[in-house]
Amino acid sequence: MVEGIAAVATGVGLLLGFMAVGLPVFAAFLLVNLLAVAVIMGPMGYGMFVNSLYETTTTQSLVTIPLFILMGEILFRSNSVEVLLRSIDTLVGRVKGRQYVLSILLATVFSTLSGAAMGVAAMLGRSLLPGMVARGYDARLSAGTILAGASLAPLIPPSVLVIIIGTLAGVSIAGLLIAGIIPGLMFAAIFLGYCFIRVWLNPSLAPDEPDDGTRATLADKGWALLRVVPFSIIILMVMGLILVGIATPTEAGAMGVIGSLIIAAIYRNLSFKMIGESLVSSAKVAAMILFIMASSKLFSQLLAFTGGASAMTEWVVGLEQSRWVMLILLMLLPFVLCMFIDQIALMLIVIPIYLPIIEELQFDPIWFWLLFLVNITVGGMTPPFGYTLFALKSAWEDASLGKVFSSAWPFVLLYLLGMIVLALVPGLSTLLPSML
Repeated sequence: MVEGIAAVATGVGLLLGFMAVGLPVFAAFLLVNLLAVAVIMGPMGYGMFVNSLYETTTTQSLVTIPLFILMGEILFRSNSVEVLLRSIDTLVGRVKGRQYVLSILLATVFSTLSGAAMGVAAMLGRSLLPGMVARGYDARLSAGTILAGASLAPLIPPSVLVIIIGTLAGVSIAGLLIAGIIPGLMFAAIFLGYCFIRVWLNPSLAPDEPDDGTRATLADKGWALLRVVPFSIIILMVMGLILVGIATPTEAGAMGVIGSLIIAAIYRNLSFKMIGESLVSSAKVAAMILFIMASSKLFSQLLAFTGGASAMTEWVVGLEQSRWVMLILLMLLPFVLCMFIDQIALMLIVIPIYLPIIEELQFDPIWFWLLFLVNITVGGMTPPFGYTLFALKSAWEDASLGKVFSSAWPFVLLYLLGMIVLALVPGLSTLLPSML
């Protein structure tokens, strides 16, 4: 068992070391794999390496990744998002703290269209945050709502990270996708409630906006609601088809791309140039993700070959702690590591190690991996090295990094509170998947 654990520690240590010196994630996995094959198996092992690359790159479920990315690219590049922003702004109306409400709602809706927390944080940091600060809204609370709402992107479907987790962990991708709906809405409600309580306790956090005589009429709200309908249709096309069992995630992703093209046409922003730019951008991002996954496939096989995975399982089970203590320990590691390394890289390292452990502990796979997904998402917005923090800082140039960090902590705690709720009430995660 000692040799197996030493093999895991050496492999993970080399990976983190290569990433720390600036080596790309896929190159780090590739280099570690080549070194391990040379040391453990010799030249005969390179055939296994080639087979693992082929097996991963021809996995049908991974086709969903470029489709989801392309759907988001088309929607953002067609300027359809601007229509959505104005419509939600009209529908929110004049409530105390309306900009906080608008921020959370926009981030939640954009999360269903993007799936990338860093992208949503950067976009709202450029478009919404300066206006909130200029109107006299509290800068830290404003930034916090954007960080928290943007971090829902990997959780609320469609989500690229869910596809990766489902593929690596052998869990139903459709089940894991729709499992995030209720928790995602729950987190959004928690953030709204927190903002309302803060404003109620300290009204100066949300100054009264001047009445410029342009209060939205019922007709204005009706038109705003009508403009939102196409986006509702695309969400239903993706998740509704999966939920009722008509389509697989890959087929639903293809329908989502068609729906995004239709929306771009409705708003008169459909062009060959826009489609070409979306395809090129999507291909770059998807190729990077698929290359990373292909390079990491052999890593998990080497863990099994050296006995590292089974040794880790024996060691964890040998601790003889309660299932709740084990759950906390299993969640603590990725929470800390995700402050320092990329989410995808972390998943590729941790999931192969965790798989036999959660099977031994008999955790529900959908429930556990959804908690894991929320966990690594929160790690991405936790100081000092959360990637989402730096995405917002790059867009919010007037603020210091310390101010961005301080804006994140209250919402990190809210996420942890929500995770406790999800852990204690598994039905919030498993209800919709059980309906498939």
